[in-house]
Amino acid sequence: MTRFHDWKIIVTGGTRGIGRGIVEAFLKEGAFVVATYTKNDQEANLMKEQLAEFGNKLLLEKFDVSKSEEVKQFYQRLETRWDRLDVLVNNAGIKHDQVTALMTDDEWKQVMNINLDGTFFMSRTAIPLMMKNRFGRIIHISSVSGKSGLPGQTNYSATKAGQIAMAQVMAKEVGKKGITVNAVCPGFIETEMISYMNDEQKRATLAQIPVRRLGLPSDVANVVTFLSTRESAYITGTSIDVSGGLGA
Repeated sequence: MTRFHDWKIIVTGGTRGIGRGIVEAFLKEGAFVVATYTKNDQEANLMKEQLAEFGNKLLLEKFDVSKSEEVKQFYQRLETRWDRLDVLVNNAGIKHDQVTALMTDDEWKQVMNINLDGTFFMSRTAIPLMMKNRFGRIIHISSVSGKSGLPGQTNYSATKAGQIAMAQVMAKEVGKKGITVNAVCPGFIETEMISYMNDEQKRATLAQIPVRRLGLPSDVANVVTFLSTRESAYITGTSIDVSGGLGA
């Protein structure tokens, strides 16, 4: 029997990068997974084709997690298909880097809306669903930037620190209901998020990472899946770095 046989799981921002890695890990362990996305139909359809072996265990849902009404409608649709919700992974996130003095209102607000509002809206509705069964796992995909900010990331670092704080608060609120809430903090992971780096920047980054390599989406997925198990029931309200020792 696989660890997540017939579990019901949501992964926001689940069609690319870290999110896709998490979705694949859960599917391989027998779960039903909804992967949400906002814009890129082409990437979503490609994923569906590449993971066709999982059939109806993979669902794709297109909506904006930063819009409260769209989140509400998503959950209404989901409740007609699923009898429960076991795991929510708040992975959807964006970044618009700019030094503080030059950061525009839009660069600030867009990152806040997706990273923080999205985490809040998705969690707010997930919690009552999990309380019905007195079991649930909520995992916010934060970042090491939420603990040690990088220049040009006032907006991004603020949201990632916020996700860590949200995990601490939510964990205290729902622990007695059998629900755990944690944050996972990736470092430099080989995804589109670091595509801006040239070879020289990558070499400089690798020199700061004790294990001397960039992370893979599977490195993050391994931690997320463990935190989702019943065996992780005594881990809540914390944040775990997946960074190869960066900042240690």
